[in-house]
Amino acid sequence: MEKLYSLEDIDYARFWGTNERTLDFTRLLFPKLKLIVRGEMLKVIGSDDDIAIFEEKFNAMQLHFERLGHLNENDIMQILEADSPTSDVETNDEILVHGRNGILVRAQTPNQRRLVDAVAHNDMVFAIGPAGTGKTYTAVALAVRALKNRQVRRIVLTRPAVEAGENLGFLPGDMREKLDPYLQPLYDALRDMIPQQKLLSYWDDGTIEIAPLAFMRGRTLDNAFVILDEAQNATSTQLKMFLTRMGRNAKFVVTGDLTQIDLPRHQQSGLLRATQLLEPIQGIAVIRLEECDVVRHRLVTEIIRAYDLSSSMQD
Repeated sequence: MEKLYSLEDIDYARFWGTNERTLDFTRLLFPKLKLIVRGEMLKVIGSDDDIAIFEEKFNAMQLHFERLGHLNENDIMQILEADSPTSDVETNDEILVHGRNGILVRAQTPNQRRLVDAVAHNDMVFAIGPAGTGKTYTAVALAVRALKNRQVRRIVLTRPAVEAGENLGFLPGDMREKLDPYLQPLYDALRDMIPQQKLLSYWDDGTIEIAPLAFMRGRTLDNAFVILDEAQNATSTQLKMFLTRMGRNAKFVVTGDLTQIDLPRHQQSGLLRATQLLEPIQGIAVIRLEECDVVRHRLVTEIIRAYDLSSSMQD
């Protein structure tokens, strides 16, 4: 019997170690099996029983590497000697993604957990709340998880560039250079969750696409996890255009902060109207995050509270 295993979702070069020391050590521990590596693929040849034992331990090795960012000979011996291949931390349902360098991406607050649950049970979700509440980061983690689990074929991330009119002409550089500053939060989240080499390949082959909102016009997005970030800076016309791009087997998450609208005064944000119109529809959920969900520096919470107090006094 032979079986193939893929390491496409982790940095397989680091996983096997310098000069493939981890691979050589693993071969010594499973002498009845033949292990053949070709890039990100591992072929295992042997009896059904021996492969079944290997598979359990090999899965545990991958989990350990994804969680902690390293795998050495001592780690492998501990995994082989353990009664259970995974720890309590690794089986925690709240973990969304095992990110780079041991980062565990999880829902950290009750409303973030509500967001995770809403995405699981609805095809379209609006996440509304102030800066620092984890709206975008949680949404990106859910998208990466869906891609890794092969629930979707691609991720599409978009946001209004500069302003709703997307006036990019005055900025220097080509389109990519013009857009990068405004899409940086999305890049940062992805880099936390996907090895750099794999992320670059996803960008090159279109598995992950990051584009301004205007580029969504006329498209149908099938088999995709799609996130519209900073939606408070989209007009009603733009938001309607985006929401009607939904195709088969698609998840749409719309994030925004209604206290940070950057549109010109003569234009209204389409986000508030969209949530009011669409919240009653089955299959659409609206999750409202609050200052208690802020997971940045504690001063961010104090800043939000001070501005909210000032606004209420002016009203």
